[in-house]
Amino acid sequence: MTSTLRLDILRIPAAAPPRSGLLPILHGTQVRHAATGADAEMTAQMRYGQPYSLLPYTMQDGYDRAREERELPVVVLENEHLRATFLPGYGGRLWSLVHRPTGRELLHRNPILQPANLALRDAWLAGGVEWNLGATGHWPLTCSPLHAVRLATQDGTPVLRLFEFERMRRLVVSIDAWLPEGSPVLFVRPSIRNPSDAETPVYWWSNIAVPEAADVRVVAPAARAHHFDYTGRLHLVDFPELNGVDRSYTDRAAAAADFFFEIPAGERPWIAALDASGTGLVQTSTQRLRGRKLFHWGTGPGGRRWQEWLSGPSSHYLEIQAGLARTQLEHIPMPGRTTWSWVEAYGLLEADPSMVHGSWDEARKSVSEALDRLVPSAALDVEPVLSEPVLSEPVRLAQGSGWGALEVAAGGMPEVSGLPFGEVGAEQRPWLELATTGRLPVCDPPAAPITGAGWRELLEAHPADWHARYQLGLLRHADGDTPGARQAWEESLRLTRTPWALRCLAQTAEGGAADLLLEAHTRAPRLAELTIETLTALLAGERSTEALALIDALDQDQRALGRIRLQEAQAALATGDLERASGLLAEGIEVHNLREGEVSLDAIWFGYHERRLAGGGPVTPEIAERVRREHPLPERYDFRMH
Repeated sequence: MTSTLRLDILRIPAAAPPRSGLLPILHGTQVRHAATGADAEMTAQMRYGQPYSLLPYTMQDGYDRAREERELPVVVLENEHLRATFLPGYGGRLWSLVHRPTGRELLHRNPILQPANLALRDAWLAGGVEWNLGATGHWPLTCSPLHAVRLATQDGTPVLRLFEFERMRRLVVSIDAWLPEGSPVLFVRPSIRNPSDAETPVYWWSNIAVPEAADVRVVAPAARAHHFDYTGRLHLVDFPELNGVDRSYTDRAAAAADFFFEIPAGERPWIAALDASGTGLVQTSTQRLRGRKLFHWGTGPGGRRWQEWLSGPSSHYLEIQAGLARTQLEHIPMPGRTTWSWVEAYGLLEADPSMVHGSWDEARKSVSEALDRLVPSAALDVEPVLSEPVLSEPVRLAQGSGWGALEVAAGGMPEVSGLPFGEVGAEQRPWLELATTGRLPVCDPPAAPITGAGWRELLEAHPADWHARYQLGLLRHADGDTPGARQAWEESLRLTRTPWALRCLAQTAEGGAADLLLEAHTRAPRLAELTIETLTALLAGERSTEALALIDALDQDQRALGRIRLQEAQAALATGDLERASGLLAEGIEVHNLREGEVSLDAIWFGYHERRLAGGGPVTPEIAERVRREHPLPERYDFRMH
C-alpha cells in the first residue's frame, strides 16, 4: 500500500469547544521546587526562563460537561502498517495511532472529548500525543486550532505539516508527520524557529498517553530517575524500585507521580509501554530530545476520579513523555535567529516478554535490541529527504490563527517558505491598523492582548486614550515592568473608568484588590470570569458576608456555575451558615474546570463536618480525625493527588 493523506471526520461525544476569555493572564507559571540531586545544569535551567506572566493569552474556558455527538475535522496519514489521525483544531494532537495488521490502538484514544482545567490557560484534553511548547505546563495552544498543509517529498510521500506562531515566547513551531511506504513507524519532525535577535527560553515535551493496565510495564534506558510526587519536592532515586515497590508498573502505587529518567549521555533516547506479551508503543528520537518521563495518576480514589473525569469510566491511561530538557521544571536558552529540529518515531514494538517482565537490566536490553530491529538510529536521519528545497508547494488543509500573518505584515518576522500563515483575521485587525497608521482603534471590550518590543514601541509613542494606555500597561507588565504597567493603567482610568484597567490594577495590587474588583464587577456584572475573581478576592480578604451578598444578586446563569457554587459554600462556611453550606453539598457541586491539584472540594467537605461537630468551638485534631473516619470524602468530591 502506498502512503496516503486524507481529510476525514471524527464523530465523538464531545463537550462544547473551549473559548478564549477577555481577561489577560497576568501571573506566570510560579514554579518553584526544591531539587535534591539536581546537578549544576539542571539547577541553572530550573532558575531560568519561568515567564513573569502568561501574556498575551487569556484564559480558555467556556466549555462544560454536557457532551453530545459532534463532528470534528481530522487529518489521516496511512500506510500498510499504521493509521495516524490528527486533530488540527486541538493543537494538532495525534489522536489515534492504529497498528493496521492487528487493529490495535497504540495510544490512549479517549472515547470522549472532554476539556478540563490542566493547561496553562485552563482547557486541556486527555489522550493521544500532545505537543507542548512554551513554559512548564500544558501549552497555550493545546485546545486551539493550528494551521495544516499538505506537502510531499520527491518520491511522492505525503507530509502533514502543522504550524503556528506561539505568542508568549514569540516562536514559530511546525510539526511535520509522514508515513513512508513500508515504514513500521510514524515519523514526526518538530521544528522551533526563533525569528528575533534575542535569546528566548524554550520548553518542549511530547506527551504520549497510552492505555494503563496491571500487566503494562514502562521501560526506558535509565537506572535512576528524578521523582516528583506533588508535594513540591524533586529528588533523584534508583528506578524502578522505590520504597520496595517496582514503579515501572503504574498500578502498584496509590499516589500520582512523575519520574524523569536520567538517561546516560550518548545513550539512544527512547521510552516504551509494553504489555504481558511484550508488545506496545515505543517512542524514540534523535539526540536533541534527550528527556524521558513517566506520569501516572495512581490507584487511589483521587487518581481514579481524575481518570474518570477526563476519559469516562473504565478508561485508564498513563503517560510516557519526551522533552528537550531532563525535567519539566527546566527551560533551555535558545539563541536568536536559530532553528532547532529533531525527529521522533512512534510504532508497535515486539520484545521477548520474559525479558520485558524480568529484571530491569533484562527489560532495558530486550527493548533496546527490539527497537534497533524496528527502526535503526540511522533511519531518523531524514534531512536529505525532508529539506525544504525538495518538498512540494503546500496545500492548505486547516486554518489556524491570524497572529503569524500579523507579525509578517507588520515586519515582526520574515515570511518562511512552507509556512503560509494566510490572512489577518478580525482579532488582529486593530493591531494591523496600529502597524500601518500608527493609531490603535478604541474598542470595548479591548482588542485581544499582544506582546513584543515592536508593539510596545508603537504604544509608548501613541497619543493618550484609555484603550492605548490599557494595552501599554499589558505590554509593560509582560516585560516585567509592573510599576510602569500600573502607571499606564492608572492613566487609562483617569481618561475613562473601565473594568479592564480596574481589574489589572487589582491583580497587581499589594492590598485593596477586592475593592477594585468590586468596582470592576459593577461595570461588567455579567462577565463570569470577573465575578469569580471578585469572589476569590473577597474570600481571601475574609469578607465572606460581602461575597454572599454579591452571589445573591447574581443572575441565575452565574449562580448555577459550579465554581460560584463552590465559592458560595466556602463563604457560607466562613460565616457560620452551616445550613446553607450543607444544602449546597447535598445538592452537589460540580466544578467543570476544577484545577489539577486543587483541594477545594475536599476542604469544604471536611471543613463543614468539622465545624458541625465542633458546635461553634475549636476544631481539634481529635475532631478532624473523627470526621475523616465517620464522614469519608464522597467519590464525586475526591480529586486528591496525594
